[in-house]
This record gives sequence, C-alpha cells and structure tokens, in this order.
Amino acid sequence: MADASKDDATRKRILDHMNADHQDSLSRYLEHYSGLSSWAARDAKATDISLSQLSVDANGKTHRIPLDPPMQSLRDARERMVKMDEASLKGLSRSDITVTEYDLPRGFHLVVFSAVIVTLLTFYERSNFLPGSWLHDNLLRNLPGFARFAYAIQPLVFYGILAIHTVEATVMATSKLIKHSVPIFGGLWWKWVASTWIDGVCSFQRFNAIVERERREKEKQKH
Repeated sequence: MADASKDDATRKRILDHMNADHQDSLSRYLEHYSGLSSWAARDAKATDISLSQLSVDANGKTHRIPLDPPMQSLRDARERMVKMDEASLKGLSRSDITVTEYDLPRGFHLVVFSAVIVTLLTFYERSNFLPGSWLHDNLLRNLPGFARFAYAIQPLVFYGILAIHTVEATVMATSKLIKHSVPIFGGLWWKWVASTWIDGVCSFQRFNAIVERERREKEKQKH
C-alpha cells in the first residue's frame, strides 16, 4: 500500500512537471511517435504514465506512446523523457530551442512596420491618386507630378509588397516557427506570421534574437 501511494505521488509529480514545463516536448512526442501533424498535436497534455507507456491527450483524443523498453521504475522517467525528446527533435529536424514569446517592433523596426502599413493603405487602389479622393485633394493637390507617378506605379508597389511579404511570411511559418516548435495556428504563431507579413526581414531579426538569447541562457545552465 505504501509503495502504491509512493508511485501515485511520483506519477502525479511527473505529469504535473511535464504539463507545466514541457508541453512542447509532449507535442513533439505525438508528432514523432504517433505520427500526428503539428495541428493535431497542439495543446498536448500528459494524463498518465506507467512503466510501459505514456498517455497524452490532444484535441479530445488520448494517444498512448509505448515506452520501449519499459522502465524499471518511475524514477527513470526523467531520463527517459529527455531521451524521447532528443529522439523527437532529431526525427522532426527541430531545434532544441522553443520560442514561446513574441517581440513587438521597436525603434527602427517600428518605423518600418508603420511605413509599410501606411504604404499599403495609400496604394491599395489607384483612385487614391485621382482628383476627388481624400488623399489627392488634401495631401497631393499641390504635387500633381507625384500624384501621376504614384498612379502609374500603384499596381507594382501594392502587389509587389503583397507578393514579397507573403513569401516572407510563408518562410517564417514553414521554417522558423516549425523549427522552434511554435504551435501552428496558435496565438503566438499568428503574431509572428502577421508581423512578418508587415515588416518582413525585421521580424526575422527579432525572432533570431530571441533564439540566440535563449541559446545563451541554455549554455549558462550547463555550467
């Protein structure tokens, strides 16, 4: 009876720790060992662990991941979970750095962010540069040459920005965010994708800065 109570306490401690501090690892387990997509593996939660299997819930379904070979004791769980995560990272070609935050544009990045929004709002239709529009009558009335020039290049500017930034946002989503285990279609995922769609390379710079900072912190913990 005493051993059973001790095992229950150990089991609860393991599950609480995994759910509180290693939710990203649980999602990777489901992707690697159970073959789930990133979308299906989101919001993973460990619900039970025995010597031979780990039970993880995701999207209303319970997935049982075999522990092969079985553990000798629940005290072996920490080492086994670490090894499973290492195997998952390698199998999924993921980084050991998980990004869990979004960094707002500041300074020069904020200038770029604002400039792109203003440009898109200004160039979203050619009629903005014709007499009768608010933009023309209030800001460009005394700049007829610029108004004609802007009218001529409007499709190139507007659709060029859309095309380039859509490619950049796609690269962010399919390389950086996946590599660093940002849950697909989650709030954080949307923040980075939308931000990249606006300020492009600036978002990549902020994202990379977070990764480098987390890697330095991880290296410090090893010493």
